[in-house]
Amino acid sequence: MIEAIIFDLDGTLVQTELLKARSHALATLELSPVPLTEEQVIAASQDLYGTSDHLTALILIERFSLQDSIQARLAQWGMQTPWEAFLKLQRGIYMDMVADRQALRQRGIADTLAVLDAVRRAGFRVALATMSFRDQAETVLDALGLAHAFELVVTAEDVQEGKPDPEIYRLVAQRLGLSSQQCLVIEDTLVGVQSAVAAGMWCIAVPTYLTRDEVHGGHVLDERWILDDPAALQGALEEMLQERMVEEGVRGAVVEQGVGA
Repeated sequence: MIEAIIFDLDGTLVQTELLKARSHALATLELSPVPLTEEQVIAASQDLYGTSDHLTALILIERFSLQDSIQARLAQWGMQTPWEAFLKLQRGIYMDMVADRQALRQRGIADTLAVLDAVRRAGFRVALATMSFRDQAETVLDALGLAHAFELVVTAEDVQEGKPDPEIYRLVAQRLGLSSQQCLVIEDTLVGVQSAVAAGMWCIAVPTYLTRDEVHGGHVLDERWILDDPAALQGALEEMLQERMVEEGVRGAVVEQGVGA
């Protein structure tokens, strides 16, 4: 039986994917040896939504030939590797973007937040698995009033491999003391879906306009579990929970108070 609902953060509970993309783009512009526009960098990095900032940094440094311009920053900041310097710059830009708590709160995705509230009230265990760094995640959660909403929060610092590797979701299950089959994941990106499925978990995708084409084109989930409208999440969650219960020979209502039959 499904006992835990695991949420992604960026793009799932709050619309910060574009802010992250812009922060990576602005860092790239500052380091680029040739003139670029923010739009050019964002267009060239759409396949990176949901991946770790570490991997994104490595790929952007390679794609835009930033190696030489970063070298000067290494000594200046006392760092050893180009990706560390890139992330220092990018993280500063991103944290400035999310400093406005009121503006950040307005970016919350109401339908997914409502489902989070409903499953908590229904008695499900809830966890967060994000490739954001912990300070970023805590800033966003605090602005949304969710600082104490999750039993467990796992961030980029807790894993060696980012999504689509299943490490982060396997770690969540391990720390909750549950099997993968007892966990259901809510994601918005293809790499996030791939990570959850590779971990052996159930998954529902609620992609944004930034990730929709990749999630549908990835053919990882049955199309009925890919929801282009977040308002459909509650119904899909109820349906998946009911199917799992029937398969396990369980009868009766799924849950009460908003998520159930």
